[in-house]
Amino acid sequence: MRLSVLDLVPVRTDQSTGDAIASTVSLAQVADRAGFTRYWVAEHHNMPAVAATSPPVLLAMLGAQTDRIRLGSGGVMLPNHAPLAVAEQFALLEAANPGRVDLGIGRAPGSDPVTSMALRGAAGRDDTDIERFPQYLDDVVALMGADGVRVAVPRQNYILKATPAAASVPDLWLLGSSLYSAHLAAAKGLPYVFAHHFSGQGTAEALATYRAEFQPSDVASEPTTFLTVNAVVADTADEAEAMMLPNLQLMSKLRTGQPLTPIDLVEDAQQHDLSPQERAMIESGLGRAVVGAPQEAADQVRALAEEFGVDEVMINPVASARRGTDPRTAPARDRTLELLAKELL
Repeated sequence: MRLSVLDLVPVRTDQSTGDAIASTVSLAQVADRAGFTRYWVAEHHNMPAVAATSPPVLLAMLGAQTDRIRLGSGGVMLPNHAPLAVAEQFALLEAANPGRVDLGIGRAPGSDPVTSMALRGAAGRDDTDIERFPQYLDDVVALMGADGVRVAVPRQNYILKATPAAASVPDLWLLGSSLYSAHLAAAKGLPYVFAHHFSGQGTAEALATYRAEFQPSDVASEPTTFLTVNAVVADTADEAEAMMLPNLQLMSKLRTGQPLTPIDLVEDAQQHDLSPQERAMIESGLGRAVVGAPQEAADQVRALAEEFGVDEVMINPVASARRGTDPRTAPARDRTLELLAKELL
């Protein structure tokens, strides 16, 4: 089995953004040393608990701090960006880290409507950007290629491309959390990842749809996918559940429309008086996650891989920390990767 990492660069109440980024560098280095296949960073905006706002910036930093692990976006939210900007950014990343870059692309905005509008700028990009997503996807692929895109302008054919000569291009993945993305990935013959870590619902249907409808392409000759899952692994199951509790409480806030905050430390989360609805959401989140002592957690990963027919699992290590932890570190997140690697790699 292959293991990979998804990182939202979580920010705890005891951390600055700089602290959170420092702990992400450490986590990527742990994954690199332990033999994980790829390390993806997300794109979310205007969320106090998430520092992953710009995947290409983070990936450039991580490329300089790691040696062999693949680096990618999980993902770039394409409606927020001009296709040429994305193509240029990832062409540069591939040039700096040849053979190590994945470009995962998503259709969702990764934030609220007001923030999305601000990201799109004064030009007034609107909901038609969502409708044009398939064309934008094709544009990114073509712009990163050696031949570029031929643009018709008066009295000439103008060649537009991300770099003068592409020696290699990033591996392209389509990300999604709905059947729309499964249909599109299958039609275009692209590798595909469903966001199982986010809700845990609809994964089987999406993957079945993708596999049934897949059309071979130059990018992929057969359906290519893997599974994402939230995880905390510790020396004991009780400690793993304690470390996961702050993240579960944050997700319950998100789903009930409460104001979002940085992620609590474990001791603070344990003091919260939760409503029955919040308790039910937390129990549901525990049931969908990989959480426990090393052997127990490894068995859960194997069971998920078998259930969904994949040979790679992408771990989103969501552990918080206890009071007194060095803010520039996230030892429970590092420990999750180390313990799983010992059992599975």
